[in-house]
Amino acid sequence: MKNLGNMMKQVQDMQNRMAEMQEKLVELEVSGSSGAGMVQATLNGKNELKRIKIDPSLIVPAEAEVLEDLIVAAINDAKTKVDAEVQAKVSALTGGLGLPPGFKLPF
Repeated sequence: MKNLGNMMKQVQDMQNRMAEMQEKLVELEVSGSSGAGMVQATLNGKNELKRIKIDPSLIVPAEAEVLEDLIVAAINDAKTKVDAEVQAKVSALTGGLGLPPGFKLPF
């Protein structure tokens, strides 16, 4: 029973740390880019778009479709980076808990 008590304490501690991490994710900002950095998208740790930067040379009406594609690519690049950053933080948080393979947090 002693081990069960310790495990429950570890789970509770992890839940507290997870709640703290989720609060801090709003402050995390990650930028993705496309077009050799001519389009940049910045997301927070909750995958919310915070800002877009577009090199003025791209703002040509005849090139609207290219610009649209670059914006989508930059946002997807930023999202991939946010997901990797969040996964790294969760792995660091749950490292000692011994969760089964494929078990993902936060739920």
